[in-house]
Amino acid sequence: MTAEFTLLATDGAARRGRLSTAHGTVETPAFMPVGTAATVKAMRPADVAATGAQIILANTYHLMLRPGAERVARLGGLHPFMAWPGPILTDSGGFQVMSLAKLREIDAKGVTFRSHLDGTQYELTPERSVEIQHLLDADITMVLDECTPFPATNEEAQRSMELSLGWAERSKRAFAPRPGYGLFGIVQGSIYPELRRRSAEALAAIGFDGYAIGGLAVGEGQAEMFHVIEETVPALPQDRAHYLMGVGKPADLLGAIGRGVDLFDCVLPTRSGRTAQAFTRGGTVNLRNARHLDDPRPLDFDCGCTACTRFSRAYLHHLSKAGEILGPMLLTEHNLRFYGNLMAGARAAIAEGRFAAYAAEAAEREARGDIAAL
Repeated sequence: MTAEFTLLATDGAARRGRLSTAHGTVETPAFMPVGTAATVKAMRPADVAATGAQIILANTYHLMLRPGAERVARLGGLHPFMAWPGPILTDSGGFQVMSLAKLREIDAKGVTFRSHLDGTQYELTPERSVEIQHLLDADITMVLDECTPFPATNEEAQRSMELSLGWAERSKRAFAPRPGYGLFGIVQGSIYPELRRRSAEALAAIGFDGYAIGGLAVGEGQAEMFHVIEETVPALPQDRAHYLMGVGKPADLLGAIGRGVDLFDCVLPTRSGRTAQAFTRGGTVNLRNARHLDDPRPLDFDCGCTACTRFSRAYLHHLSKAGEILGPMLLTEHNLRFYGNLMAGARAAIAEGRFAAYAAEAAEREARGDIAAL
């Protein structure tokens, strides 16, 4: 048995499920904190788990460059290497295929690129990507794909989608099935519904343990993203996990859950924590604003994180202005707990048949923004 997804409840298109892997189970919907280089920035592994995170994401491209997949394998794999005992999903490097456009050449075989660190030339093929993820001991391996740039013409998107499908087939052949480990396909096709459906149907025919929707949150806007999800999810096998890559804000996550998505990852909560942005019940709070200079209140009365239970908004503002590392540590923990609580609330709401009301209330709170006084 590979990684297995069990559907436990539905509420409209929203799904409550469970993903079983070699290193534990993931209750879905779930958010995966991003640990690109085998660490969630400004966080200790135990503190990440305390926020409610059950699974984290690491990155094939960055880890193949430093410290190297073979080295990580010799040291026992990612789990002991980074002291994270739970499940790990590894991004195949497809996003870097797009973002490193000036440093790479791409063809049907794969990608040849120069390291952004020292200029060394590397070749990343579907087979090598899967091999690296095996060496890292990822519970969930992603096929190598090309993240289609936005905007793209229909012809450009079709060419990119078909390239990714060819790579998906080769990734499937290269993957070694074993108990608790899974391989996810990635749907591409930019903003074109027909291409998205064709991609989803072709991937389903190949057969994967789960299915990701890639190539979104790259500039198309929320309405277009939701439209793409609505067109894509019905074409995916409903007994497998659905993963929306690189998304997003709380309202994005709730909107996607309501359209049938189970898994998410995004740098937003951790990156925001490092830039003094905090997600709260009353919307996003910018701790750099002078309005917090003399504010003795906690960041969020209803949050049990260290920042909210031990420190005032005035102190968090001071840490931000002083450039103290404690500020990013506290706010990253807070943001990940906020996302963890958001997902836990969604799971409960789906199980109880009240997800639409839950999502509407949360979205309204977010829309109030920094002016909300808790």
